[in-house]
Amino acid sequence: MTVRSSPSWLKSYLSTLDRYVFHQLLIALLATTGGLAALIWLMQSLRFVSLVVDRGLSLRVFIELTSLLIPSFVAVVLPITTFVVSLFVYQRLAGDRELTVMRAAGLSPLALARPGLACAVMASLLGFMLNLWIVPTSYHHFRQFEFQIRNKMAAFMLQEGVFTKVSDVMTVYIRERSHDGTLHGIVVEDDRQPNNRATILAERGTMMIVNDTPRVILYDGSRQVIDHKTGRLDMLVFQQDSMDLSSTHQEDARFRDAAEMSLHELLNPDPKEVSSRDTGKFKVEGWRRLTSPLTCFSFAMVGLFAVLRGVFSRHGNIKRPLAAVLSVVGLLAVNLLLQNLASRNMVLIPLIPLVALLPGVVCAAILFVPELLPGTRARTA
Repeated sequence: MTVRSSPSWLKSYLSTLDRYVFHQLLIALLATTGGLAALIWLMQSLRFVSLVVDRGLSLRVFIELTSLLIPSFVAVVLPITTFVVSLFVYQRLAGDRELTVMRAAGLSPLALARPGLACAVMASLLGFMLNLWIVPTSYHHFRQFEFQIRNKMAAFMLQEGVFTKVSDVMTVYIRERSHDGTLHGIVVEDDRQPNNRATILAERGTMMIVNDTPRVILYDGSRQVIDHKTGRLDMLVFQQDSMDLSSTHQEDARFRDAAEMSLHELLNPDPKEVSSRDTGKFKVEGWRRLTSPLTCFSFAMVGLFAVLRGVFSRHGNIKRPLAAVLSVVGLLAVNLLLQNLASRNMVLIPLIPLVALLPGVVCAAILFVPELLPGTRARTA
C-alpha cells in the first residue's frame, strides 16, 4: 500500500500505513467539507437573489458577493466533517478487515489513531486560521460590498423601461439612456419622508458621484407632493435640481457586526460601539472563535474512540458508531445552549473551552493511557 501523491515531508515522518490512512482521511475531509460548504452556500445565496432581480446586478457581481461567505461556512462545518470523516474512514477500514490486519501486525491503538490525530490537528489549525483571520476579514469585505451595492452601486444600474427599486423607500423609472449616459423620461417615487412623499418628473438627467454618494442632476421637471392636511396637490416646477439616490441617511453610518470584529475587539468590547447589555454576546463570540477549532480534535477523538475501542465483530457493530453520532449531536446542543446562557451570564464563559476540549481529552485518556503507563508493552510502528 503506497501513496504516490504524499509530500516528501509526510513520508519522512509517517510510515507507509500512516500515509495510506492519512491520504484517505485528507481526501474525504476535503471532499466532504467542500461539498457541504457548497451546499450551504447555494442555500444561503438564495437570500441575495433579490439583489439580482430588483437591483439588476450581474451574475459575476452576485457570485463575487456571495463567495465572500464561503470561509464562514467552512469554519462552521469543519468540526462536523472532521468527525464524520474520522468515523467513516476508520469504520470502513474495520469493515474491510484492514484494522484487524494492522492489529495482528502488533499496532497499538495509538499507532492506529496516529493518522486520525494528524488529520484532526490539521483541521484544528485550519479552524484557528479561519476563525481568527480569514472569516472576520472576508465577512467584513462582504458587509462593505453589500452596503455599497444597496446604497451606491444600485443607483447606476437603472434599466430602460423598468421600475428599479433603488432602496426600500425609492423607486426610479427611466424611459431611455443615451450613449453619453444622459437619462431621459425620469420618474422618481421618493418615500424617504413618510409624511411628505413626493413624485418627481424630469425630462432628462445625468448621474454623478458627490462625496461618495450617487446623485442625479435633473433638468426641466417638477416635484409633486400631496398635502395630507388639505388633500391638495402641491407642484414645484424646476429647471435644474439634484437628488440623492442612496438610502436614508441613517443607513450611511454602517455599524460593524460581531462577526467582522477582531478577537481583541470581541474580548474587550468598546463601550462606544457595544452597549453593556450586549457585552456578554460579544465576549461569547470571541470565546467561540477560540474554542470552535478545538472541537475538531474532540469530535475526531469521539469517532476514533467508537471504532478503536472494543472487540472486533465479524458481523459489524452499529451500536458504537450510532453512539458516537448521538454523542456529537449532544455535544453540539450543549455548546449552543452554553453559549446562549453565557451571553446572559458571563460567569459561565469558562465552561465553553471546557466543554469543547474535555470530550476529546477523556476519549484520548481512555484509549491511549493504558499503553503509555509504565510496565505496559505496546508496539507503535
